Amino acid sequence: MTKLAVLASGSGTILSSIIAHGVPLSLVLADKPCKAMDIAAAAGIPAVLINRRDFGYQPGIGEGWDREGFTLIVSSTLLKYDIDVVAMAGFFTILHDVIFIDFSRRIVNIHPALLPAFKGEFAVRDALAAAVKETGSTVHIATELLDDERFILGQVRVPVLEGDDVDTLWERIKVQERELYPQVLGDILNGKINLDQVEEQS
Repeated sequence: MTKLAVLASGSGTILSSIIAHGVPLSLVLADKPCKAMDIAAAAGIPAVLINRRDFGYQPGIGEGWDREGFTLIVSSTLLKYDIDVVAMAGFFTILHDVIFIDFSRRIVNIHPALLPAFKGEFAVRDALAAAVKETGSTVHIATELLDDERFILGQVRVPVLEGDDVDTLWERIKVQERELYPQVLGDILNGKINLDQVEEQS
């Protein structure tokens, strides 16, 4: 049986949706105390906190903390729980590339834009600034490249409405993400999607 872990940092809305859709989880891992930990506990899912502050992280510190050491502990914890696939769900820490030693093509991420458009943490804001008529969300295999569009697993389109601001547009994207992400993760676990056979897109 393929074992799935979710990495989370915040309110756990995507985590809740994954659980509600019946996707079996073997672990929830957080980088700071957050509601996602409580959601995991309430669902009877093992939850582990690896606080990035223990590795010198502070807001605005940039690279002045032990990101590699933090990532190595994350990786070793995932291995301890025999995790096969890792889903990022509102996980705010960018992991060091050493994560891909053990989990190459095994980490899945969701991004609030139609990759390759609007990479980075301000994707919703950038879509509005570009005055596009639609945006959306992309589930993809995470790699060393930020928001890598080469291995797309699923996308959903969301129209940009007149009068939208970042909050209203992002909320409509999230509604769609709560359906798309559990569907893709379920397809990975039941074998409909083989991560090793996802073709690279040019």
